[in-house]
Amino acid sequence: MNLRHLFLGSLFILAFCNCQKRNKDHFSDINTPNILFIMSDDHANKAISAYHEGLINTPNIDQIGKEGILFKNAFVTNSICAPSRAVILTGKHSHLNGIKTNHDQFDGSQVTFPKLLQENGYQTALVGKWHLKTEPTGFDYWNILPGQGDYYNPDFIDMGDTTIYQGYVTNIIADLALNWLENRNEEKPFCLMVHHKAPHRNWMPDLKHLDKYEDIKLPIPSTYNDDYTGRESLKKQMLTIKDHMDYVYDFKIPCDTCPVAEVNRWAHQSYEREMNRMTEGQKLMWENGYKIEIDDFIKASQSDSGLKAWKFQRYLEDYLRCITSVDENVGKLLDYIDRSGIGENTVVVYTSDQGFFLGEHGLFDKRYMYDESLRTPLLIRFPGRINPGITSDQLVQNLDIAPTLLDLAGISIPEVMQGKSMIPLFDESANIAWRKAIYYHFFEKGWGVDSHYGIRTDRYKIIHFYDDSDQWEFFDLKEDPVEMINLIDNPRYAKTISDLKEQLHSLQNQYKDSVNNEN
Repeated sequence: MNLRHLFLGSLFILAFCNCQKRNKDHFSDINTPNILFIMSDDHANKAISAYHEGLINTPNIDQIGKEGILFKNAFVTNSICAPSRAVILTGKHSHLNGIKTNHDQFDGSQVTFPKLLQENGYQTALVGKWHLKTEPTGFDYWNILPGQGDYYNPDFIDMGDTTIYQGYVTNIIADLALNWLENRNEEKPFCLMVHHKAPHRNWMPDLKHLDKYEDIKLPIPSTYNDDYTGRESLKKQMLTIKDHMDYVYDFKIPCDTCPVAEVNRWAHQSYEREMNRMTEGQKLMWENGYKIEIDDFIKASQSDSGLKAWKFQRYLEDYLRCITSVDENVGKLLDYIDRSGIGENTVVVYTSDQGFFLGEHGLFDKRYMYDESLRTPLLIRFPGRINPGITSDQLVQNLDIAPTLLDLAGISIPEVMQGKSMIPLFDESANIAWRKAIYYHFFEKGWGVDSHYGIRTDRYKIIHFYDDSDQWEFFDLKEDPVEMINLIDNPRYAKTISDLKEQLHSLQNQYKDSVNNEN
């Protein structure tokens, strides 16, 4: 290398360092923020009172939105647990981060936002559900559930060592997070990711909540008796509350003579394993708590309609009971942040890895691109940067979380990240050019759900189911917000459908998702 090249190289390095330093110095005027990221599993935003009244009261989650911003149109890119988590970490779609399904192993060598925070002076920690099969990277401390984890007396993998914690998993995760916060290095900013198992199936509530919602008749969705006319792919699924939930595993009814759906041959053994984790005292309280459910089951079994309604009630009771515990423990974390005097300089995020069906279309679970599964809660609080009580209708995705947190920390967003920083949306008065459509691609096979991809705009949605089928669906969400009428063959929408397919193919090219683009 000659002197001229050496001189130019030195100038480049100096300019790069100065740029990085200016970026940090610019943000240091308002202090580098702490980040508290709280994520639940399978939490439908309908089960948050800030989004929907009349089903559950979640005052602590609501508080984040009241003191910050609530996104009404937050969506995921792939509605299944591991892929969603990988998207959040990397800011890349599933086909690029390597986690298309729950069966894939995460490549921890790739760029993630916790790694970049760590490299820029942050303490990073992760507690709770990980579900990515390889050990976490980019964290100074991690203590995670193996696989899905258990609700009672769960195992945790503490930096490689397995420990059994006595108690209820949602409380334990929050307590581990609080313990880390109380013992962190207070000279450094932190990023703490708190990942709850709840309300994932099989919805085992805390013992103190076993009687909650017993005397409340929960509202059955208007689409509960959907017969799937015009949506052939839905007719093949095995995710209905009526036919595909298990009496023992899901409804907690000790019924040896009840029918078992073929997809649930594993369920009884799994439930027995979970019960065996309980202490004798816990088992006794559990069995006493569910005696009333057994009596109600016997009465409901006298008619098909009564049994179908009972199944919905039974499912939703336990689902909401689990969320009650999540909300209580969100409150514990918020209380610590505010009481310790760091609330003004801490970004608090609440979200879920995806949405969930609460009886809409007769379903439980997720996977589909229908809104109940596609849509996820997203609330962000950051005093001084986000005015309280803001709502946004813009189309955002879990793809945008990593870029936003890096941007808030004053760290450059890598080009490999495909999401966008949501900071411009924090200003309600700003006229912002934002995305007009979100892209979705579900890859995993199972439960009768075909792989599919599609896009959603503020008004329309188009979906292509492929592999085992070749079906297109199109919905006008203004006229049909519950997605009951497939208008793909309606000539009145021919031009709109053609334009949406072009837009779909454009997004596939933009995101480098090489799928079959045939019309």
